[in-house]
Amino acid sequence: MAHLVLRRQIIAAARSINETGLNPGKAGNVSARVRTGFLITPTGMPYARLRPGSIVHVTTDGTVPGRQLRPSSEWRVHRDIYAARPEAGAIVHVHSPYATALACTRRSIPAFHYMVAVAGGDSIRCAPYATFGTQALSDHALRALTGRRACLLANHGMLAYGEDLDGAMALATEVEFLARQYVLSLQIGRPARLTRAEMLIVMEKFKSYGRQEQGRS
Repeated sequence: MAHLVLRRQIIAAARSINETGLNPGKAGNVSARVRTGFLITPTGMPYARLRPGSIVHVTTDGTVPGRQLRPSSEWRVHRDIYAARPEAGAIVHVHSPYATALACTRRSIPAFHYMVAVAGGDSIRCAPYATFGTQALSDHALRALTGRRACLLANHGMLAYGEDLDGAMALATEVEFLARQYVLSLQIGRPARLTRAEMLIVMEKFKSYGRQEQGRS
C-alpha cells in the first residue's frame, strides 16, 4: 500500500480532532498532499473505524482511481487548496464549537488579539455560505483564504492548512482557541481591536517566531 506511514498519520490526526473536542462524530475531514494528488478521510465513516486502506487517494484532477471508498464530501475544497497553495501540505476541516458558533453568525475573527496573525493576516475571515460538498463552497473558501492559512465557513465550520499534518492541526487548534476567546470577550463588551499598523508589526515578527537559530547552544 502506497504512503502507509502518511495514511496512519492522517488517521491519528482524525482521531485526535475527536478526542480533543475539535470535532464531533464523523464530521470534518483531514487530508495530506502526495505527488499524484492527496490522501483524504472517507465520507461517513467513524474515525475509530479507520484503517490505512480506508484513506482515499484522490488525484489532482479529482479522480478516485481503482476500487476505493468514497472520499469526504469536501474533497473539492482540499483539491482546490492544494492546486492554489503549493505551500499547503495538509488540511484540517472541523466543526469545532466556538469557531462554528461564530461561523453561524457569519462573523469573521478580527484583530482582537495579536495571535490572530498566526493564520497569516490581520483577521480570520468567514467565507459566505454554500451547500457542503459543492464547488461554490470551495470557491468561497479559496477567496476567504487569500493571504491566510485558515478561515471560517458560514453556518458550517472552520478549515486550516499547514506545511504538514502537525502544522495544520496546530493551526486549527489555535483558531478554535482564538474563537473561544473572542466569543468570551463579546460577552463582556466590545473587544478593543489592534490597528492595521500594530498587526503589521506582529506579522513581521511572526516570520521568525518560534524558530531557533542554528548553531546556538
